[in-house]
Amino acid sequence: MAGTTFHPFLFLLIAMLAIVEVGLNAWFVDHFDDVGWPTDRFHSLILLFLFTASWTALFALAYVWWIFSGAMHFLASVAGSTLFLVITATLWVVAAALFHDEIMSWDCTGQPIVSMCREAEAIEALGWTEFALCIITILAACFWVHSSRRNYRGSYYV
Repeated sequence: MAGTTFHPFLFLLIAMLAIVEVGLNAWFVDHFDDVGWPTDRFHSLILLFLFTASWTALFALAYVWWIFSGAMHFLASVAGSTLFLVITATLWVVAAALFHDEIMSWDCTGQPIVSMCREAEAIEALGWTEFALCIITILAACFWVHSSRRNYRGSYYV
């Protein structure tokens, strides 16, 4: 029963972090459109993060809405949410790994706390956090399914 209790709240946490990621990436797009992008690859990766964060926020909020409104929709089922989470985790790990490769050469030592370098590191850190939350939510769903099947007793028990 614990899996069903925490599952929607994990999705809510995923959605809230994705909304933060959308805001940070949208600010990066606005800023670098004005001053010029460091590299074309950096531009593409920021857009990938923006897409992934938008995708995550949209579907995670839809999942929470369907669960709390009581509407049984395929995407609100364990299978539907697991499919969404696998796709989303894949998008996050690809975006974060490629972005890490891009900003690995940046040296933020001595930079102010609020600087483009630190904010780029925050984008990467939020990407890895989203990936970890997706994996934790998948594992929680699998654990819940496994424990509910193990505790199932057929109708022949009285």
